[in-house]
Amino acid sequence: MTTNVKILYFASLREAVGQSGEEFALPEGVGSVGALRAHLAARGEAWQALAAGRNVRAAVNQRMVGADAPLGAGDEVAFFPPVTGG
Repeated sequence: MTTNVKILYFASLREAVGQSGEEFALPEGVGSVGALRAHLAARGEAWQALAAGRNVRAAVNQRMVGADAPLGAGDEVAFFPPVTGG
């Protein structure tokens, strides 16, 4: 059974990866936000914007989460750089 999620990229991440979002089938073993980030970062140079150690925030279904947050079918995962206010 395939687990599909919707991924959204915001601000400088959207510019780095060249898209605002995608539908994504989670590969075997990718069941958390951190594992998804690592998998996406492995796509190549532009995707290094999501690599571990980079300051990237994540939300699942519009709730801020940590790297260990589990993913399920139909989840919406958003990645974005930290935001400052003024």
